[in-house]
Amino acid sequence: MTALTPEQVLSLPAMPKVQDAFRAMNIGSTNGYALINLGEFPIEVLRFGRVYRVRRADLLAFLGLSEPTAAEVQSAPAPHNDGAPGVQPETPSEQSAPTYASK
Repeated sequence: MTALTPEQVLSLPAMPKVQDAFRAMNIGSTNGYALINLGEFPIEVLRFGRVYRVRRADLLAFLGLSEPTAAEVQSAPAPHNDGAPGVQPETPSEQSAPTYASK
């Protein structure tokens, strides 16, 4: 079992399984489940039937990571579509209104 990188932790779903939390925290599942059973796991664990999950926000806070803000996401460079067919970037396109034949 390999530890998750910060990028992988940020890409986890909102409610990852505890196994993902174990990997993010670089602890084994035996130790992780023992901490859960003792009530000493460092973040809140939610049980859904037989599945244990944590909140990604809690995991990120524990690891000292922050979610990218909307401004950071918007300022990220757009992917380049070199050679891709279709509308060129930064080129406005015109669409004609649909025409309907009358009977």
